[in-house]
Amino acid sequence: MDERTKEAVRYLGYGNHAIDARTLALIASSFQELEKAAGRRVIYRIFDVSPEENDTLSIGTLKIQSRNLKRNLKSCEKAYLLGATLGVDIDTMLRRYTLTDMARVVILQACAAAMLEEYLDCCQEILRREQEKEGFYLRPRFSPGYGDFPITHQEQILCMLDAPKKIGLTLTSGNMLTPTKSVTAIIGLSKLNIPCHVQGCESCEKIDCTYRRI
Repeated sequence: MDERTKEAVRYLGYGNHAIDARTLALIASSFQELEKAAGRRVIYRIFDVSPEENDTLSIGTLKIQSRNLKRNLKSCEKAYLLGATLGVDIDTMLRRYTLTDMARVVILQACAAAMLEEYLDCCQEILRREQEKEGFYLRPRFSPGYGDFPITHQEQILCMLDAPKKIGLTLTSGNMLTPTKSVTAIIGLSKLNIPCHVQGCESCEKIDCTYRRI
């Protein structure tokens, strides 16, 4: 089982339970269909990081109060603001299946989430190689909504990236990204090569989550 299939299975909430062959076949066919529809796009910019009092820090003109993010960016002089999306055609596909096959929608949602994570990992690896040539090391990406990093900061991140114009990534009145299979994130840049590659489930304190990575 490849990594993105494992991620899709995790998003489906199987945990450490065995998955049947029929579901695995549905996952495989869903990835094939998603590949035809996906319009992967990414935008990123580098801003200076300025730690402030208590749990507050500034990234460019973005001022954030978050203990978790400040810890993640410890010793970072700069940071990437990043936005990425799989595009509007994925949403169109999901809406179409909602009318005819809800079971398929559940599988597609999980696979699209895994595909987006895979895309972000690839983008981050490219940035890592570029920055190491300049003497900088990347920290794990950190998105609004993780820990105590308020999701309301997504609006300013999109504005600072000019994401609506550049890649068509916008925000609803409820601070949800659209297209739905999209993400914003912050990736710290430090001159210190500190082992800190704990991310996602490994750094989350909610150990009873159905979707927790085993």
